[in-house]
Order: sequence, then C-alpha cells, then structure tokens
Amino acid sequence: MNTTINDIAGLAGVAKSTVSRYLNGGNVSEKTKAKIRKVIEETNYEPNSFAQSLKAKKTNFIGVIAPTLDSFVTSTVLMAIDEELRKRDYTTLIISTSKHVDREIESLVSLSRQKVDGIILIATGVTEKHIETINAIQIPVLIVAQEVEQSNCIINDDYNAGYEMGRYIAGKGHQSVAYLGVTESDIAVGQRRKQGIVDGLAKAGATQVKTFLTAFDFQDAARVTKEILEDFTPTAIICATDNIAFGALKMILRLGKKVPGEISLTGFGGYNISEVIHPSLTTIRFTNEATGEMAANTIIKMTNGEEVPQLQVSGFDFIEGESVKAIKS
Repeated sequence: MNTTINDIAGLAGVAKSTVSRYLNGGNVSEKTKAKIRKVIEETNYEPNSFAQSLKAKKTNFIGVIAPTLDSFVTSTVLMAIDEELRKRDYTTLIISTSKHVDREIESLVSLSRQKVDGIILIATGVTEKHIETINAIQIPVLIVAQEVEQSNCIINDDYNAGYEMGRYIAGKGHQSVAYLGVTESDIAVGQRRKQGIVDGLAKAGATQVKTFLTAFDFQDAARVTKEILEDFTPTAIICATDNIAFGALKMILRLGKKVPGEISLTGFGGYNISEVIHPSLTTIRFTNEATGEMAANTIIKMTNGEEVPQLQVSGFDFIEGESVKAIKS
C-alpha cells in the first residue's frame, strides 16, 4: 500500500499542511523536520513529483469574489485586500456576483480554471453547494464575513456588536424597540447580529421588542418602516445596516416625525456619510481595513501550505452620533 502525506502526518504527529510545507521547502522547525524525516525514512515514502511540480507553479494571482461593488463595507475590505496583496507582489482578480448565489458557485469554478493560487470569498451566505464546490476545486479558499465549520473564515464580531448596541439603546431608557433586520439565511447579520441586539436589549431592561425583515435595499427599508409605524409605536428603531437606517430615516421624515425627537435610530456599518447626515447616525463601525489586510495575509499563508487559525474575528468601534435620544424614566 502506498504511503500518503496523511500517513506521514499521522505517524509524525503533525498537521498535513506541515508535511506539505516540509516537502516544498517551507518554514518548519528543526525539531519537526527531524520527526518528519525519520518517518519518511522508516516508511520509504516517495513524494509524487508530478503533484509537487504542479504545486510549485504559482501564478501569484488571488481571486476575490464579492457580492457587490457599491457597498461601502465591501469596497473598503476589497481595497485593503488589493493593497496588501500588491505589497506582497500578488495580483487581485475581482468578480462581483450582484448577490446571486449561482454566480458565486460559477465564479469559484471559473477562478480555479484560471489557476489562481487562492480565492477569497466575501459571502452573504454559504450553502451546501458552496462547500461542495470549494472541496471539489482543491484550491485554498478563505471565507470572509460568514462562519463555516468546514472552512477557514474571517468574521466580524456581530454578536458582541449587536449586544453593545442593544444594551446602549435600552440603557437610554427605550422600552419599546423595533429591530429592522435581514433574513436568517445570512448567518452573520440575520442571526448573530440580531441575537446580540435582542440579548443586549433584554439585559438592559427593554420590555417590548419586535423584529421585522427587510432586504439590504434602501427602498425596501423605507417601505417596511412605513408598515412598522402603521401598527407599532417604537421609541427607537435599530437597523441591521446603515443603508437600512437611511431608508428608515427617509420614511420617518416623510411621515412628519422627527429623529431623535420622536424616534431614535441606529445602524451598523459606520459609513462616512453617517457622520455627515443630520442628525449624525449612531452606529457600529467594523474594522474593515484590518479585515482586508488579515484576509490578504491569511490567503497567502494558505497558498504556501502554512497553518492558519480556522476562525479569526475582526473587531469594531461604537460611534455615538446624534440620532438617539435618552428617555426619562
């Protein structure tokens, strides 16, 4: 029976990627080299020279799949990825899918055929088909913005960001709160951010919390806000994104109500325009530049066969604007 890299890794007590790095002349400690060398000698293991030659043919191209190019957050992450890759002599190939899942799958296959060294997928959701495709193309894939057990991922700290926002709003005395969120197919925003907000509100004493669904779209957020205010009178509306908050603000003002005089409003994203509008928006800004740099450095390590953490979490900053009013108890 032929000995495989998996066998060598198991006998040496190291990761498969460590054996691969050793065979390709990568950075491995002397102690680990000695263990791997001993196992190879004892098993008479002969590396597949053809497979090694294929692995050695690096193109220095990294593919990046993005759901859209007109999002402030996505574009900031993309620019940071591209800048960091350029510093490391890599070229970025960017594909926008316009939030179509089928195009994400097609793009993974297309980039693999173009022999890119690795792929960064900025995801709004990950399906079984995504996982099947990632496993099939056999190219390092890093998922950004969604957590998937089977893959290396970088995510925002959505739960704790939501928790801080929920606790802040309830701490300002708001008991009647509406949350304007997105579908739970988006695990990061639709599930974790929402759960953090709900838990934070409850912890700080909010008693009447209702959740509503909208698209990430400005116009749809305005439509749903109108429906909310027809049947419910919240003193605060927490929105899943700044863009949703802008849609809500448009409708609140159109209905003749004042922010924050009658309704307090918050978002997530920390867009530059959030500080320019009046009143300036209270929001959460994730460290998007740091996420992009982290993604670029991680995918390079993955293409070199180096071990990387399966999950990395990017931080956030709370931005207190003028859109929240404290209510006297």
